[in-house]
Amino acid sequence: MGDAQPILDESTELDLSHVQTEDGEPVDNIFSEKQMRLLTESLYASWRDEEGRPKVFAAFANVGLFYALHEQPVVPDVMVSLDVVARPDPSDKKTLSYFIWEYGKPPDIAIEIVSNREGGEDTTKMQRYAQIGVAYYVIYDPDLKLSKRPLRVFERHANAFVEFLDSSWLPRLGLGLCLWTGEYEHTEGCWLRWVDRQKCLLATGAEGLDGARQAEQQARQAEQQARQAEQQARQAAQQALQQARLATLRAEQLADRLRELGVDP
Repeated sequence: MGDAQPILDESTELDLSHVQTEDGEPVDNIFSEKQMRLLTESLYASWRDEEGRPKVFAAFANVGLFYALHEQPVVPDVMVSLDVVARPDPSDKKTLSYFIWEYGKPPDIAIEIVSNREGGEDTTKMQRYAQIGVAYYVIYDPDLKLSKRPLRVFERHANAFVEFLDSSWLPRLGLGLCLWTGEYEHTEGCWLRWVDRQKCLLATGAEGLDGARQAEQQARQAEQQARQAEQQARQAAQQALQQARLATLRAEQLADRLRELGVDP
């Protein structure tokens, strides 16, 4: 198989009626399905640029990547492409898969989740992604079926992938990856997660909502504590005023008693 064909001119109209964009094949297993959603959901929920604005990107799970008109597509478990916007239209076939000539570039990263030894993740698929021009390729092997390491990351140089040893920051993508043990959608496991430059996890929508609720609760608690402190301060002031008045009264009573005894206070 040769390299991917050049990107077609924007004015070129292609007949895609013969192209099969959906094959009806099921996802490998429930964990893989959740893992794919975790990776895409957290990007849309939390990925921001340095000024806090949402990043411009498209992320897909289990969608066909068409790189040449007469070649069979490859279907990454997850792929992310920077500076493109996906607008799928059920009536327009060319919007329902990732056609490189439509988006103008290959994806910046492709991720494969290993569930058996028959997928060719570290052989044929890796070669195809390199030929397509994907910048980063990730193999997540949670059950160690292909390697003794669950996470391997590769960066494309020339027309081949070279292993990238520090997965915590991928500069050409502007994100990093890590393994995180915890619960996602009521499922405990070791999950592949995105991290930012500070190595903080990109939150899912639920995690962001939980964080917002926690912050709101903390704000309410702080407001309640402030009201209680204000009330305590008023009570203390009233008590101090009462004590001062009582002291003044006692002083006046003592002065009156001294005068009765002929002593000038």
